[in-house]
Amino acid sequence: MTGGILADVSRALLDLLLPQRCAGCDAPGEPFCGPCLAGLVAPARRLPEPRPAGLPDCWSAADYAGPVRRALIAYKERARVALAAPLAEALACTVAAGVAGRPHPAAAGFVLVPVPSARRTRRARGHDPVGRLAARAAGLLTACGHAARSDAVLAPIRPVADQAGLDARRRAANLAGSLGVAGRATPALPVVLVDDLVTTGATLSEAARALRARGAEVLFAATVAATRRRS
Repeated sequence: MTGGILADVSRALLDLLLPQRCAGCDAPGEPFCGPCLAGLVAPARRLPEPRPAGLPDCWSAADYAGPVRRALIAYKERARVALAAPLAEALACTVAAGVAGRPHPAAAGFVLVPVPSARRTRRARGHDPVGRLAARAAGLLTACGHAARSDAVLAPIRPVADQAGLDARRRAANLAGSLGVAGRATPALPVVLVDDLVTTGATLSEAARALRARGAEVLFAATVAATRRRS
């Protein structure tokens, strides 16, 4: 735990000391500039086609392309943690859009549950990108009057193969039974699943299955970006 905190502090200091360039367009000045940010905060329902069985309603802030794609890669794979602020803001706006008009009012409260990375992936990256976004987004939502909190109740319970190159059917088979709520209390409040990206929807479907198996109510899923796939 201490090592993780020190790593976060070191990255934050580097972000302050090194000249800032936009992760989306490489313009100097900010981690993610205004024009690039404008293309990120556009929440809408974005469902993969075909839609896998068990996938909850899915909302995303933007398509996974251009500056948004570059920013997410820089954040996840290069640990540019300064990007957590704009990405969490986009995620919070997306959750708020999904909550609006639902039978569960914001005052009743809900829990943001991040989809966990594989342990080896988290070790390689040196941080938990989705968990960080969920915690920050919950704080932003609370500041805006929503009774929101984050809780990392999901965990991998078996290893899975690398997903790269797998089609939707093989991804679903690869992930089946890979997540669980082992040893943790099931959230009593409705759940909003959060992830950085939805591609085929297989990961979110498996996460929803694990939560429903423990009696949780999954309202919908929210992601920063969605890959446009057609099959």
